Amino acid sequence: QVQLAESGGGLVQAGGLLRLSCAASGRAFSTYAMGWLRQAPGKEREFVAVITSIGGRTYYADSVKGRFTISRDNAKNTVYLQMNNLKPDDTAVYYCAATRSFSMTTYTRPSAYNYWGQGTLVTVSS
Repeated sequence: QVQLAESGGGLVQAGGLLRLSCAASGRAFSTYAMGWLRQAPGKEREFVAVITSIGGRTYYADSVKGRFTISRDNAKNTVYLQMNNLKPDDTAVYYCAATRSFSMTTYTRPSAYNYWGQGTLVTVSS
């Protein structure tokens, strides 16, 4: 089992940048695929990015591709989301999530992730 805690959210102007961090506690962090998902007010939770456990392959939602970068530091049990050129549509609560069962057919689905953090709010003003 793994416990997740996000940090780094805040208020930023459009075009600005933020870096989110997710610290994991528990065993075998390196064996989990780690994802970032977000939920905007009145909308369903949606996939943002994921990094696999083996090989560190990364996948992104089309809406953030080229602007966001996910990375992990297994020595620090931490996963990051670097967000550049932020847009008002990026405003949401961002959640860190983990799964040991990464699948190319399901990784965009919130139901694919077994463990979740409490979320951190990102607000982008226009």
